[in-house]
Amino acid sequence: MSEEKDKASEVMMDDESQGPVGGERLSEARRELQIPVIDIAKELHIDEYKVRALENNDFGVLGAPVFAKGHLRKYAQLVKVDEADVMADYYRLNRSSDVQTVVFTRPTLYRTVSPLPWVGAIAVIVIAATAYWWFTSRETPPVRPVTGEIAPLPQETDVAAPPLQDDVETPDEAATIEPEVVPEPEQDSLPIVTEDPLAMSLSITYSGDCWTEITDASGRRLFFALGKSGRTVDLTGAAPFNVLFGDAANVSLVVNGSAFDIPTANRRGRTARLTITGS
Repeated sequence: MSEEKDKASEVMMDDESQGPVGGERLSEARRELQIPVIDIAKELHIDEYKVRALENNDFGVLGAPVFAKGHLRKYAQLVKVDEADVMADYYRLNRSSDVQTVVFTRPTLYRTVSPLPWVGAIAVIVIAATAYWWFTSRETPPVRPVTGEIAPLPQETDVAAPPLQDDVETPDEAATIEPEVVPEPEQDSLPIVTEDPLAMSLSITYSGDCWTEITDASGRRLFFALGKSGRTVDLTGAAPFNVLFGDAANVSLVVNGSAFDIPTANRRGRTARLTITGS
């Protein structure tokens, strides 16, 4: 018993020396990028408490293991954590779940059914139908033929009334009738389309990876994703824009065609949160 306790204590010490594992890695990376839990839940299409369960390595809350594995992989992609490390932690934490359960099934017992009751029931039905037909055919009275002559009905002839002289249109009168000319309505001038004076354009060029969140004045989400190095994103919406950069050093901005520098007052370490009015 003492040897087993010593081995268990050694395993616990090894796990503690390794630092955060599994979902704890993801939680630590999310906090460094300052991403709220509700945003992760929206990207994974699950509730917030399930995201908390992932971060606490409580995988049973998500149901079958295949769901937990899928959410862990996508979570790792969102916060830029190596998927291989996260999945290795998952399998180390769930070694007992890989053991397959042997299920014994009982053989199905088939019971033979005798056809004699069915044969007897069919014979009774046939006898009853024959007896009914025999009694009904004897009680039908004979039909007497109808004698006598049938006089034909008098035929009526319709005499068409001659057309009135006034209703007849002569060829000369028909030729003198001219079609009525309907003047075409005048077309209104087309309205002049003007551009929205409150619209603002924003161009983002990434020199490195950076988590980005941008919404316009109407609350519409213009961009919500991880900007990849070498990518340029062009956005248009109602000013002002609410902007969050996870690594502001990796972005350069152009607002309405002019270069825009992120103020120092809006930077918090690597992150930056600011409002761009375009003016």
